[in-house]
Formats: sequence, structure tokens, C-alpha cells
Amino acid sequence: MLTDVFQYYMELYLEEIAFMKELFFPLEAEEILSTFQAGDFVSINGSLLAARDQTHKLLLEAYEKGEKLPVDLRGQCIYYVGPSPAPPGKVIGAAGPTTSYRMDKYTPQLLAWGVKATIGKGKRSPEVKEALKEHGTLYLATFGGAGAYLARCIKACEVLAFPELGPEALFRLEVKDFPAVVINDLAGRDFYEEAQAQWAKILAP
Repeated sequence: MLTDVFQYYMELYLEEIAFMKELFFPLEAEEILSTFQAGDFVSINGSLLAARDQTHKLLLEAYEKGEKLPVDLRGQCIYYVGPSPAPPGKVIGAAGPTTSYRMDKYTPQLLAWGVKATIGKGKRSPEVKEALKEHGTLYLATFGGAGAYLARCIKACEVLAFPELGPEALFRLEVKDFPAVVINDLAGRDFYEEAQAQWAKILAP
């Protein structure tokens, strides 16, 4: 019941957003990323790669061993998620975002390999923010605590590599109208910092 109420208000909230920019992954033209600014609401379609810290670790280990990576990362968007098992008749279980800092130590290398966006929740380290600017990559956040709602935006799910990791395996997710917010844009702006500064002024005595 509470999940249904939450989903209702989430849908109502998203419908009230005057303008949501669209993004399709994998990217065909990287230039489009420069049109997105910190604070923009985004509707994502196409496919996302789902990976958490254990998959990131194994990708780097494979590279260091000279092994071929299991997927071409160029133009991809990585969603930091470890989905729960799919209930009967569903594509996927709850699929809410993982805290992004867990991937920070791996992220600069993945950006160097061509990843063009990441999705999670929470702030990134200064090193990651510099790497985002260097490689022309967006960092987006989606709604924490909304795993059931976000699962409805996922239309297909397949394991690409590391099935032994269970929910931390590398997945490909086919998504439709997946909601996110641009946190760090290509100009180096940080929506979290800007919003905090704005509210500090509003709440100042």
C-alpha cells in the first residue's frame, strides 16, 4: 500500500516538471552532453549498464591482466545498482541507486575507457569530479528509496558478465523514461553544492 502511494506521488511529481530533457544510451553523438546543465531533469531511454563496486573491481583486474573487457564501454552509461531478484511475472526486482562514492576509486579509469555518464546517489570525490571534466562525462542522480518505482522503467534485464556475483553482476538494462537529475555537468558545476548554497541563503536569519 505504501509503495503504491509513493509511486503515485512520484509520477505526479515528475508530471509537474515543466521540461525534462531526453538522453539515449549508448550515445551516438557525444556533443549532446554539453547541452545538459547541473539541475536539469532527464528522461533516459535505451540501455544502461548496471554495475556496483565488485564489478568495477573485476573490470580493472581483467584489464590489468591483459584480458578483453566483457563489454565495450564507449558511449555507455553506468547505473550504480544491485537489483533485487525479480518477482514472478516481473522483469526485475527493486532497482534503487547505490551510494556513488563506493565506486569513486574505480571511476576515473572507466571514464578513460569511454563511459559517458554514471547514475547513482550522493556526492562524488574531488578526483572524480576532475575526471568528469577531463573526459566530458555527466554524473546524474536518481531517486533513493524509489527502487520499486524505478523498476517499472526497466523493460528488460540480462546478465553480461560475472554471474557469480549475483545482484552485483554486470547487467544490461533496457529502460524507458528512466528519471534522473544532472548533478555534475561538463562545465564542472555541482547541483548539490549550488542547491545547498541557495537554501542556505533562503534559511539565513
